[in-house]
Amino acid sequence: MDKIELSEAFQKIGFSEKESLVYSCLLRLGGAFPSKIAEETKLNRSTVYKILLDLSIKGLVNEIKKRNKAYYQVENPEKLVRYVKSQVTIANDHLERVEKIIPDIEGLYSFLSNKPKISYFEGQEGVLTIYEDMVNISKKYEMLAWSNASELQHVLPEKFFENFRLAKERIGITTRGIVPDTVSDRGYNEKFFTGYKEDIVPKMKYIPKETFPFKGEITVYGTNKVAIVNLNKKYLTGIIIEDETIHSMMKMIFELSWNSIILKKE
Repeated sequence: MDKIELSEAFQKIGFSEKESLVYSCLLRLGGAFPSKIAEETKLNRSTVYKILLDLSIKGLVNEIKKRNKAYYQVENPEKLVRYVKSQVTIANDHLERVEKIIPDIEGLYSFLSNKPKISYFEGQEGVLTIYEDMVNISKKYEMLAWSNASELQHVLPEKFFENFRLAKERIGITTRGIVPDTVSDRGYNEKFFTGYKEDIVPKMKYIPKETFPFKGEITVYGTNKVAIVNLNKKYLTGIIIEDETIHSMMKMIFELSWNSIILKKE
């Protein structure tokens, strides 16, 4: 068995690559000073010293003084068998302990898995990722949003916005939005949804911009997601909250808002 095969054999029984190099080197040489081991294995001397110490603790090598220097030899191969058996015993003990506490671990994991998942995004690229997620859904749904449509136009690149609208039409996503009562917002549908299917054109309700001067967007979408975006170009940031309970609550709050708005006569 050559030195490469020998090293690989020791790795298969649980040695690290460096431990295998040092141990097989000592086995081939019959014994050596750390400097010689470093030379043979191409490892630096401090690494060799650490590995020799670890192997000594495991009872696999022993240290003697030779010419007033530390000299290392491999212990009887029976010690290697004994070491591997001890590792099996330790592994079985760990398995037994894990099996005893697994019900508690599963309980904690179940609790953690029910927590809302929150993802944070910043900059234009990050915010665009949020809008991509809104149309990265195979089934149609109703999108609900409190939005500042005029601010949104300045954030989403024209081509991206066009693809976003086409994706909504392809999937069949309908939209209801609550937006500020401005000339720009009232002209939003005519500007961007002319020629689209009627059910895809967002249904809008308007609220006084002076009373509600928001410059962000909250969107309830999919089956369990809520996106909150700051549309201020200097501080473009957003989060996606993924949680069925929060999604359901935000839908209820939207319906309360929607039904509370008295339509202004044109």
